[in-house]
Amino acid sequence: MHAAVLSAFDAPPVYRDHPEPVAKGDNEMIVDVLAAGLHHLTRSKATGAHYSSTGALPLIPGADAVVRDQAGRLRYAALDDTTMGTFAERTVIDLRRSVPLPDDADPVRIAAAMNPGMSSWVALRRRVAFTAGQRVLIIGATGNAGRMAVQIAKLFGAAHVIAAGRDESRLAALTALGADETCTFDRIERAADVDVVIDYVWGEPAATAMIPMLTARADRAAPLTWIQIGSIGGAAAPIPSVALRSARLQLVGSGIGSVPARDFIAELPALAAAVTEGAIDVRARAVPLADVERAWTTDTGKRLVLVP
Repeated sequence: MHAAVLSAFDAPPVYRDHPEPVAKGDNEMIVDVLAAGLHHLTRSKATGAHYSSTGALPLIPGADAVVRDQAGRLRYAALDDTTMGTFAERTVIDLRRSVPLPDDADPVRIAAAMNPGMSSWVALRRRVAFTAGQRVLIIGATGNAGRMAVQIAKLFGAAHVIAAGRDESRLAALTALGADETCTFDRIERAADVDVVIDYVWGEPAATAMIPMLTARADRAAPLTWIQIGSIGGAAAPIPSVALRSARLQLVGSGIGSVPARDFIAELPALAAAVTEGAIDVRARAVPLADVERAWTTDTGKRLVLVP
């Protein structure tokens, strides 16, 4: 079969022949890969930068995919850290880490949406006691995950969603997807009275935003939960100590480890259904797996999905 094989951390994977996968455990199954998203998680795990990566080489990248099982059923499968990923014509999945999909599901849309979508979906469902009517700030809302977070917060009943980012033209487009308000980082105090922050940026921008937000809150005793999900602004944030003393601020993280795998899996059918029904707008572009070298470093507003 053909697969994308990564042999060095400083070079993209190469499309070439590869031995067929082998199922070893009772719950493992060899499946045909239909579509696999090229996510930030995929790149960081493949380069050893992600905290869940073992850094073993060579490997086939790909953390998830839409696959067809041996009974002909469509499934969405998430893989544990393994050298046999989803950027291949066939792979091995653990059936316990997969969910059946509706027969009319679009493999490319599902593959594009599930990884970025589940970040905010699981955070609001499993990491905080989110209730309809609360106000939400999305920091880093112009990326794929942030763009979906705006829609998911509204889907869950958020009364007011504020989208924050640097690119004003991209921010403006988010009002059509449910954002009630947008702001750049230098106007972050406009989001002072939210109940929940979903943060895809972290680093210096997050630390810098906290004091203006907390200072401007109408009631500093009102709970504010800050959910750290991504770190495109830096792996570490120099949070001032006063931020933790001057307001009722709670910092939590949401990701692999802080949320058990079974909780992620339990949420996947509902997310897949929302995508299939069109409740969440998805920007996706299918790319042949054979073009993986070029796609690996392509910067596009759409989520790239590799199709064998």
